Amino acid sequence: MTHGKPLPSSPAMQPPGDSSIGATLVVCLGLSQLVAWGTMHYLIAVFGRPIGQEMGWSAAFVQGGFSLALVVMGGASALAGRWIDAQGGRAAMMTGCWIGAAGCALLATTTGAAQYLAGWALLGLGMRLALYDAAFAALAHLGGAASKRAMSQITLFGGLASTVFWPLGQALAQALGWRGALGVYALFLLLASGLHLAIPAARVAAHAPRHAAPAGGPGAAPARADTLLYGLVAVLAMVMQTGISAHFIELLRGLGWSASVAVTLSALLGIGQFTGRVWVVAWGHRYNAIRLNLLPSALLAGGYAVSLVVGTTLYGAAAFAFLYGAGNGIATITRGAMPLLLFDTASYGRIVGAVLKPAFVLSAAAPVALAFALDGWGHAGTLWLMLATSLVLLAASAALARRHAPRRG
Repeated sequence: MTHGKPLPSSPAMQPPGDSSIGATLVVCLGLSQLVAWGTMHYLIAVFGRPIGQEMGWSAAFVQGGFSLALVVMGGASALAGRWIDAQGGRAAMMTGCWIGAAGCALLATTTGAAQYLAGWALLGLGMRLALYDAAFAALAHLGGAASKRAMSQITLFGGLASTVFWPLGQALAQALGWRGALGVYALFLLLASGLHLAIPAARVAAHAPRHAAPAGGPGAAPARADTLLYGLVAVLAMVMQTGISAHFIELLRGLGWSASVAVTLSALLGIGQFTGRVWVVAWGHRYNAIRLNLLPSALLAGGYAVSLVVGTTLYGAAAFAFLYGAGNGIATITRGAMPLLLFDTASYGRIVGAVLKPAFVLSAAAPVALAFALDGWGHAGTLWLMLATSLVLLAASAALARRHAPRRG
């Protein structure tokens, strides 16, 4: 077998150097990620069922709104990236929160399918302008290579979004109904938009040094096997993330837990994400990102296996939520760090954007596909499907790590 060249530790995993990015900016961006993820991306998991029940829509149609948002995210990526490149992240991310608030308001007042889908289209645009991709780009333009630690730190806040907003959304829905709860979500986004005033108004680090290209030199074509394996890893991880996040509470209910217990257990997902990312920030620099990616792949497979074997017990359901959260949390970081080792960083955006096109499309289909799986195969059958998918992910991660393992002799 032909192996790729062994690689040093990923810059994203290494302890950072000095950075001009202050703690205030990190905290403000972190809090904005907490609110943006909780009010937009995780909205469907809490409100999907009551929306469908009141409007008389199928689960597949309700989830189709979230899928539409993901399609819009993919379609808006290039324009959003050019905007941040030209003007920095402040205006783009504030606008993302405003558009997201408008999307929540449309959902809160929806009277039919067209308005519902329009609300999700706005949420898709808002997510592209306000979630991690935009925040990472804004930090990179401010601090260059020294922004890596800040990027990892803000994911610690975002990783708690489900822990905070699933129980909060459930409580708001019980007190105000799902329409009133979505109105409160819109208000949260309007308030969170002000956090982005901490971002300097102009791009200040266009001159920031870039990391050296991997072996082969700048402009060298990436190995086809690396491109295919990384693409497969990214697609499977993103499909599971979007599909499961939309149905996680429903999967727990399918294991026999009541709605209130399922929401409580689901909080462990966010705690798992946070714990996994803290581990990466503290100790992940000991491993390069390609080898480190084996860990989240194994955690995801282990979580699904636990759910099938002992998910009807309290400890088993809790372990499922925690393991899935930890795996997903670490995978978010390694998925962004691996391209720095695999591809020429001068062409990072172009190459990764092309590789991830299938991921956007399939991620958009994942919530609807899982809704059909739940209807046709039940909760156990859907969990078996996810276990099989996670084992393919683990195999692809292992193949990529083997290609870049240190040569012996």
